Amino acid sequence: MMAILRATPPPPLQLRFFACRFFSSSPRSLLRARSHTIPSFSPRSRSRLFFSPRVLGGRCSLTNGGGGARAFMSSSLAAEVLKENAGSESYGSEQIQVLEGLDPVRKRPGMYIGSTGPRGLHHLVYEILDNAVDEAQAGYASRIDVVLLEDNSVSITDNGRGIPIDLHPVTKKSSLETVLTVLHAGGKFGGASSGYSVSGGLHGVGLSVVNALSEALEVTVWRDGKEYQQSYSRGKPVTTLTCQLLPPELCSRQGTCIHFWPDKEVFTTSISFDFNTIAGRIRELAFLNPELTITLKKEEGDSKTLYNEHCYAGGLVEYVKWLNTDKKPLHDILAFRKEADGITVDVALQWCSDAYTDTILGYANSIRTIDGGTHIDGMKASLTRTINNLGKKSKVIKEKDINLSGEHVREGLTCIVSVKVPNPEFEGQTKTRLGNPEVRRVVEQCVQEHVTEYLELHPDALDLVLSKSLNALKAAMAAKRARELVRTKSVLRSSSLPGKLADCSATNPEECEIFIVEGDSAGGSAKQGRDRRFQAILPLRGKILNIERKDEAAMYKNEEIQNLILGLGLGVKGEDFKKEALRYHKIIILTDADVDGAHIRTLLLTFFYRYQKALFDEGCIYVGVPPLYKVDRGKHAHYCYDEAELKHLLDSFPSNASFNIQRFKGLGEMMPAQLWETTLDPERRLLKQLVVEDAAEANVVFSSLMGTRVDVRKELIRNSANMINLEHLDI
Repeated sequence: MMAILRATPPPPLQLRFFACRFFSSSPRSLLRARSHTIPSFSPRSRSRLFFSPRVLGGRCSLTNGGGGARAFMSSSLAAEVLKENAGSESYGSEQIQVLEGLDPVRKRPGMYIGSTGPRGLHHLVYEILDNAVDEAQAGYASRIDVVLLEDNSVSITDNGRGIPIDLHPVTKKSSLETVLTVLHAGGKFGGASSGYSVSGGLHGVGLSVVNALSEALEVTVWRDGKEYQQSYSRGKPVTTLTCQLLPPELCSRQGTCIHFWPDKEVFTTSISFDFNTIAGRIRELAFLNPELTITLKKEEGDSKTLYNEHCYAGGLVEYVKWLNTDKKPLHDILAFRKEADGITVDVALQWCSDAYTDTILGYANSIRTIDGGTHIDGMKASLTRTINNLGKKSKVIKEKDINLSGEHVREGLTCIVSVKVPNPEFEGQTKTRLGNPEVRRVVEQCVQEHVTEYLELHPDALDLVLSKSLNALKAAMAAKRARELVRTKSVLRSSSLPGKLADCSATNPEECEIFIVEGDSAGGSAKQGRDRRFQAILPLRGKILNIERKDEAAMYKNEEIQNLILGLGLGVKGEDFKKEALRYHKIIILTDADVDGAHIRTLLLTFFYRYQKALFDEGCIYVGVPPLYKVDRGKHAHYCYDEAELKHLLDSFPSNASFNIQRFKGLGEMMPAQLWETTLDPERRLLKQLVVEDAAEANVVFSSLMGTRVDVRKELIRNSANMINLEHLDI
């Protein structure tokens, strides 16, 4: 199979997502991704694409001219396989393997870093970065420097105490070599012998995991007026620990520098660190640690350098202010801190009048708990109870039998909850959820005390928050009939499907995919060109409702929104997402290659993100990429995805060549056979899988780009203007 890298023209302003590109089906090697299986291809053909609040300068795409391959097995080969399988049925002590040292990490890297794709690759940086932040939280470090070098290596330096280098009494090796080569060796296990009272590290595996998954790693430690250095390769030391005296002017220097090169044998994608991804994590850490300065530099060719420095003295207050930049706040930011039973709770929150969803971010020891935990549960329960009590006390809520639910109370709320716990209980090494039950009690008391005090001292703010919550309740009641209609119709599948939906014959959602196309013209071509067995088509009538500016009642009344909810089986907003209820596990947005098509795509992404964000987490959202040009020369047809590729193709023709160029402005201009050949055929098409990588930044971009604040949207466009390639503008 031959894969040709192609550059496609950038879309207009998009939203920051990580896009994973792949062919939808291939008879060759398969790559497991989450709960489903997708084909793999050459590592160099995979690329990382970010839909950011800017115009992209260039993207890579793939085309494949091959059809499906037929598999066969000779009788002799089949006999060998049967013999081999028969031999493998024996099970004795010789089948029991014992992995020593760092071998378990290299054998099962996903257990320690989550995946061997881009997320796992960036997790290596986060492990070292979190170690440096632990030094800052302990009060020993004030600066961290992160450098992404041109050879795809990473260097992280802090000015903390430096990793100990003296001989360890148990391993009989230096403490530096011990923490780098022995799993579960570190200074963060708590107790009197622990080097940290609070830390994000728990298991003593972070640094050793990075070492095991690195082709090379160099560590430098500055302690006691000396500089210590040692090199490693794939978890094993290749040099001895060297020591030299620092010059007098540097004798007071302290800290650690970890410089590592990820192992190409481990990671399934090309080794490439994204500046924006790491900058997002660094920004979070700087918000959470007000006294810490973190710099990020990326060295590129031709002496180009990207540089960011993050230091936020205001801490969580500045974090909430940044998240609500484009919104209309109902009151000043409320921030408070409480320490109890060794647990420190920091909270900052603010309600906004022009937001209809909540943004709640939780952190434990500066580690982002994506799946929440007891600190988030405690905040939600306490906030709901407190607002209801204040509403009844102020007589704003008069009916005794009316209680505001948590969803109504939190509408328009932006809240950051950061806890520091001496002995945190995380789920796994990736630490996505906090499990300490004692944290919930402390957070509940903290939120109740301070929110009650603030709102009683600021009755105007209380009235605005209660009015916002009651309006949310009224909107929910107004939408109740529409909700029930959705539920009722979803039971009667045969009568609930939208009239324009051309369904597929397959009934297994894992095998089914739906293309959401723009207009009846494109829908007609797609319906004729599709494979009816597993491909469904849903044409949209114009641009759907921008739900960023509408409440729930208006959303449920919109016909196109109802068609999407019923056709896809999305269920009801606010209820737990159930992937098994989806009618299609691949939802593919397929719009024209112009400004209107990009706008429709953005509106759809806004709807999916605000209505069922879990669709991105489950990897159900895709974007199809149609070609821009068709070049006919004789009996051969070539498809090009941008001007540069077209120019390259034309330059390859002889000077006297005769050819015809067709520019596709819309999908409706393509014949059904052409649409199948370029965009629908699983063997040759290009799909981009979209998942949210930075929830905080994604929320800001959606609000800025799709919200009501015109000035904020203009500022976003103005700041992104210098990233636009004017030749790619469709004017």
